[in-house]
Amino acid sequence: MDAKCKPWFNMWPADVPKSIKYPDIPLHGLLQKTAEEHPEKLALVFGEGQITYAQLESLSNQFANALVGLNVKKGDRVALFLPNIPQFVIAYFGALKAGAVVTAISPMHREREVELQLNDSGAQIIVTLDSLFPIVDKVREKTQLKNVVVTGIDEFGSPNTLSFQQLLEGKPDTALKIKINPSEDLAALQYTGGTTGTAKGAMLTHTNLVSNALAFAAWIKGTETQETFLTALPLFHIYGMTTSMTVPISLAAKIVLLPKFDPKKVLEIIQKCKVTVFCGVPTMYSALLANHELGKYDLTSIRVCISGASSLPPQVQKRFMEISGGFLAEGYGLTEASPVTHCTPVDLSMKTVKVGSIGFPLPDTDAKIVDLETGEKTLGQGEVGELAVKGPQVMKGYWQKPDETELVLRDGWLLTGDIARIDADGYFYITDRKKDLIKYKDYSVYPREIEDVLYEHPAVKLCAVVGKPDQVAGEVPKAFIVLKEGMALSAEEILAFVNDKVAPYKAIREVEFRKELPISSAGKVLRRILKEEKP
Repeated sequence: MDAKCKPWFNMWPADVPKSIKYPDIPLHGLLQKTAEEHPEKLALVFGEGQITYAQLESLSNQFANALVGLNVKKGDRVALFLPNIPQFVIAYFGALKAGAVVTAISPMHREREVELQLNDSGAQIIVTLDSLFPIVDKVREKTQLKNVVVTGIDEFGSPNTLSFQQLLEGKPDTALKIKINPSEDLAALQYTGGTTGTAKGAMLTHTNLVSNALAFAAWIKGTETQETFLTALPLFHIYGMTTSMTVPISLAAKIVLLPKFDPKKVLEIIQKCKVTVFCGVPTMYSALLANHELGKYDLTSIRVCISGASSLPPQVQKRFMEISGGFLAEGYGLTEASPVTHCTPVDLSMKTVKVGSIGFPLPDTDAKIVDLETGEKTLGQGEVGELAVKGPQVMKGYWQKPDETELVLRDGWLLTGDIARIDADGYFYITDRKKDLIKYKDYSVYPREIEDVLYEHPAVKLCAVVGKPDQVAGEVPKAFIVLKEGMALSAEEILAFVNDKVAPYKAIREVEFRKELPISSAGKVLRRILKEEKP
């Protein structure tokens, strides 16, 4: 598609380049460059603990050498089962420097979910929090794990010395000489339900992640060495990993780590640390505005905030900008694209906000709307179809799932599974979500994963999980179940059976027993019909 066919070019921010020359470096090259140029600048702030860029570079080098000492080789997978603490950042970049591939696991995952990801990724080493260790200990014999590294949450926020630090002791802090091919070698196996629902690892290369970080940094007009990022988004998630870790490192910015989102704590940190950039989700901004102590805090240090994961309510966007004086932009992305593909232009004069829009594609990112039936016909302005994107941030494919990969990658284009349109000014809008995706608050819940757990129960013959509208959460998972003949089961028993095996946000909230479920001619349960039923 040439420039004249791209309507967003007419409205593109004048001070943001349409294309960026990306350095042909591995992802950890961004940290190395920043450490060389700004060694004494603060990199991480966590509680009362502080780590400079020189220290972060040395610590990650030590971790890399420790991994090599544990026989980790290029291409091996290293799992991180950690919240937002310095050890995540150290281990992440240390693993990359050892030539390994990082696979991050949500700290909210339970035994079954941890076991599935470890087995699918083939990880042989995991770094975990001491409070999460019992989960790892219970599943380790069912996986390929050879080594477990345990750390405490305050290890770098207090003088306590735990096993993570012991692992680093005596290790050289010099960089390893492992050759990385940025465009081919993987940096991360980032697990997602993808555009088709089942859990799979998106293969993200070093180039994917470097290009997205630098493009996003340019889009938000990040000022090198002058920004302070509040990292409240979970780092195990690609949204937080890129926008709140890699991007600030590329800018030599200060990163203030927060293990868990707490509205009052966030307000305190913004005022105390003079935060300039904060990436979050709509419920975070809503919670901050709803806090009864909001008026006590000075938020005027904020320059720009980004909202993603779900639609940003107009009143929240307007009110937050009024309170902070900064710009709150809505964006869009997905794990398969490292993740950012679109964002509202950051305009500090606040004259270009289009309510409900995700803005324009990032530099070097192309986008189009294609027909829903074949995904091959490009649609015009105002026409509704599936959003397809193309750019240096698009994944290589799904880990060990070539058939799934072929469904979403076509001639370099990624079919997102989201329904969208473009207006006359070139602004993009997401008009509908993936067909079966359940949005509980700002978490994505995939019905098939819960259904797989339900089918483990010996009394369940047939089941389907759909999202039920909820005023507070947006949607909550509801299960429809057909029992095997002669079997009896209560809703309470089903809830206890499933909810003990999944993360809290995936928990079923309601169960309805049926004699039968709607079935297609191909024998597929029609979730759509169940969801469209009136209560």
